[in-house]
Amino acid sequence: MSKLSNVWVFSDIATRLPETIAGGRTLGEKVSAFIIGSEADIATAYSYGATHVYYLGNKADAQMVEDYAATMSQAINDGDKPTLVLLPATKRCKALAAKLSVQLEAGLINDATEVSLDEGVTAKHMVYGGLAIGTERITSPVALVTLASGAFEPQVADTSLTGEGVSLAFVAPKQAIRCIERRVKQGNSVDLGKAKRVIAVGSGIGNLDNLALAGELATAIQAELGCSRPIAETEKWMERERYVGVSGVMLKPDIYLALGISGQIQHMVGALGSQTILAVNKDKNAPIFQYVDYGLVGDINKVLPALIQAMKG
Repeated sequence: MSKLSNVWVFSDIATRLPETIAGGRTLGEKVSAFIIGSEADIATAYSYGATHVYYLGNKADAQMVEDYAATMSQAINDGDKPTLVLLPATKRCKALAAKLSVQLEAGLINDATEVSLDEGVTAKHMVYGGLAIGTERITSPVALVTLASGAFEPQVADTSLTGEGVSLAFVAPKQAIRCIERRVKQGNSVDLGKAKRVIAVGSGIGNLDNLALAGELATAIQAELGCSRPIAETEKWMERERYVGVSGVMLKPDIYLALGISGQIQHMVGALGSQTILAVNKDKNAPIFQYVDYGLVGDINKVLPALIQAMKG
């Protein structure tokens, strides 16, 4: 199978739309994008390479993304088969994909790192807590895949690509999810998967003073700051969005520097897509040294200030 005649795409997060459309362009002759938001978002979808845009209107604050499943499934059912629906592996899109899977009687693969066409839609994703890569094939007429960050190289916007959006009438779900209240999440949100340089800290960072130094180093080299699971979930020193690992963020930066991270596989699967991996750890037998391009055995308390001085010098 060379390409599907049409691939449907949707993203609830604007920054994930370029790579989702890129996946659609790689696998389909046409790319049909569902858009929820302002009419200006229609032009954005076309600029990234969508060939058709289906406009679902502007979402009310009390509405959930999953409420659009019936509207989307009706449009998909009316289209050509076989077909593929691509979404980013965000929380809301995974919930939406699950509902679409039931309504369309379609196979679903989550967190795909690679997608190809081979007697159906074939996708690779991590299994056994990141210890292995599984390959699965969907043979149903409609296939659903949620993409891990970095599965496709994002499309670059071309404003010369334009088109009109087709408005779809909202099909109300039988059982709508009602949003009772929204609260602003504390801390700064970050899309770590988009960062070109990442410094990640682990339990070996020792204390909050050293965490502040790691942030200073990140600023010096224009990097984002990430962390291992204990820093986010046990110590709660950093936001959950900055946790790198099998159940956190999957990265593909140019440079990944691990400070005080032991290198358990559950963490490393989130970083192995990096072009260059560096690590600092005082334990010369730390597992992370099996994965790095450059490693330094040393005390964080001495290495961090020296690195900052070198970068600022």
